[in-house]
Amino acid sequence: MDIYIYYTVRTDLADSLSSRVLEMQAALAAKCSVAGALKCRRGEKDGRHTWMEIYLAVPEGFDAILEDAVAHAKLATLIDGERHTEYFMDASLCA
Repeated sequence: MDIYIYYTVRTDLADSLSSRVLEMQAALAAKCSVAGALKCRRGEKDGRHTWMEIYLAVPEGFDAILEDAVAHAKLATLIDGERHTEYFMDASLCA
């Protein structure tokens, strides 16, 4: 299962968000061996960017570990609105 999480961030907070998320993802990789990535949508709208965290091939129970890591990184102080989470699996498992 792969996890995709998107949210908006004010452009003036982009550097702070990027460093916190990348630090958090490095800690998660060390703890859980989960590959993480951070993406940002090109351009801005109303002074905000859309960001996406990606976690590939997550183990059972990763949601709780991620939730704790997000709280520890205090990402809520930088995000404008909610974190939206989507779960995807390999297409071969859908058939």
